[in-house]
Formats: sequence, structure tokens, C-alpha cells
Amino acid sequence: CVTFLIIIGDQFDRVLKSLVGPNFCYSWYMNRQFTISASALVFILPMCYSRTIDFLKYASSLGVLAVVYVVGLVVAQHYTGDFVPGPIKTSPDHWTDVFYVVPVICFGYQCHVSVVPIYSCMDDRRMGSFTVVIVATLALCSSAYTLTGTYGYLTFGSDVSSDILEDYSGTSMAVLVGIVAIAVKTVTTYPILLFCGREALTSVWCQFVGDFEPSYPPTERLRRVVISTLWFATTIVLAVISPGIGIVIDALGSLAAVFIFILPGLCLLQTCLQRDPCLMVNRMRWYVGIAVMFAAVGAFIMGVVLVQTVERVLTTPATPSYLCT
Repeated sequence: CVTFLIIIGDQFDRVLKSLVGPNFCYSWYMNRQFTISASALVFILPMCYSRTIDFLKYASSLGVLAVVYVVGLVVAQHYTGDFVPGPIKTSPDHWTDVFYVVPVICFGYQCHVSVVPIYSCMDDRRMGSFTVVIVATLALCSSAYTLTGTYGYLTFGSDVSSDILEDYSGTSMAVLVGIVAIAVKTVTTYPILLFCGREALTSVWCQFVGDFEPSYPPTERLRRVVISTLWFATTIVLAVISPGIGIVIDALGSLAAVFIFILPGLCLLQTCLQRDPCLMVNRMRWYVGIAVMFAAVGAFIMGVVLVQTVERVLTTPATPSYLCT
């Protein structure tokens, strides 16, 4: 959620610099802190109090179209833009450098969290239909990530920014539309992840206080509003004080490894133990082995990425890369 708010701030900065000039942030109403907070309050917060997320299906469709447009923009700019690419690396300096990409990959594919509430909102909950949804979604994400990453790197080389849209001229109408499209996509995605976090906190709170009817209306509504508001306010503060999206992705990358590897491994292990507590069936033993392997790999990756991130922050402190001068 923090990264999404930072992205919104980046897009506002790009648009305002193009329309107003490099000194736009000296006006309080165009300052990054204000644009992030105000836009989130107006466009995001009202969608965060819903009890379910099925109403977001239309807004999410708009977000998908926005992503498709940006992918097309990056590809088109590579062929039509007059860019001089920076140095292009074809191999890492050290084998451990491959773990630097893990935060980005894990962050981009951590859809495990939202898949359960999305499944609960489906009209057709057959496994076949759900499998089609998963395969289509992953195919779309993989295609978008691959095309954007490949053409963005070929266009700018190692000089590419964490937010690639910052590298394009904001005077181009096509780029401005892409900036607005990414902002729209971000607005429609934030409430989904807030919903998942809210439900997780609700479950923990209900177990802590002994409330075995978390959906009981009188308490459910108040609890939903309080948790959503606190979550929203916390992410606003973190987004405002963060120096940029790159360091945030690095910091959250190790936690994303938990959702990519450890959480599925634990879920598979729990399912196997519920179905066959004594592991009498050979197939269940294989599943348990796979679950343990997933959890072990996730723990290893989380540790390596966390150490690399801390080392990089200490040796090369991140500096804000805001567009306002």
C-alpha cells in the first residue's frame, strides 16, 4: 500500500513539472506531501470501508486497461523516441547479485494475499473456473512485466529509474496519459490490499478478545472503520517520509518472499496434516516435503535479501529523487 501511494506522488510530480515548471512544489497545494494525502483522501479512502471487494471489479478492469496502455507506451517509445541508452549489463558482477532482483519479482507476483477474498466473491467457484482466472491473470502479469522491463532497459540501460515514467518527457501527451493511467491503476489496487490487511487484523483481534462472531453487525462496522482508517493513515505517513519507491521495494522485498514461498508452504503443510495427520499416504509425504522445501527456500531468500538491503542502505544511503528543484 505504501508503494502505491508513492507511485501516485511520482505521477503528480511528473504532471505538475510538465504543466507548471520545476519549482512547482514551492506552492503548498502542489507539494508532494499534499498531493499524496489529498488524492488518497478523495479517491482511495472512500473505497476502503466496503465490507466486500466485489464492487471493485469494474474499477479493477479500468486498472488493467491502464497497465496495457503503459506497456504499449514503453514499447512504442523505444522505437519512436530518440533515447541514448546507458550501459547495459548482460551478467551479474557476483553470483549473489541475482538476489537483488528478488524483491522486485516477489513484490510483483505477491497475489497470494488477495486471491482468497477474490475467490470468495466469484459467482462460479469451481476449481476449473478458478484455474482459468489464475492462469489468465499470471499470463497477463508476466507479459506486462516482461515487455515493460525488457524495452525499458533497452531504452535507458542501467540509467533507468525505479519509476520508468520519470525518464520520459512529460510534455508528450501520450506520456501524460500514461502517467494518469498508472495513477488510476494505483487508486483501484490500493483498496484490495487494504481489504486483505484489514481482514487479517480483524481475525487476530477477534481471537485475542474472544469474539467468535466477527461479522456481528454492531461491532463489525465500527471495527472495520477503525482498522481501515488506522491502516490508511499509517501508509500515508510512511509514503510521505519515504525517499522513493526503490528503497521501499527493497525493504519490503524480504517480506514479499514470505508471501511467495513461506505462506504457500505453510498452507500446504497445514492442509496435509489436516487430511492425513499420521502421513500414512505416500502422496501426503511428498506434499509435506514440498511444503517444507518451499518454506526453507523462502526463509533463505528472505534472509539474503534482508541482509543485502540493509547493507546497500548503509553503504549507499538513498536520497530523494523528486522532480521539484
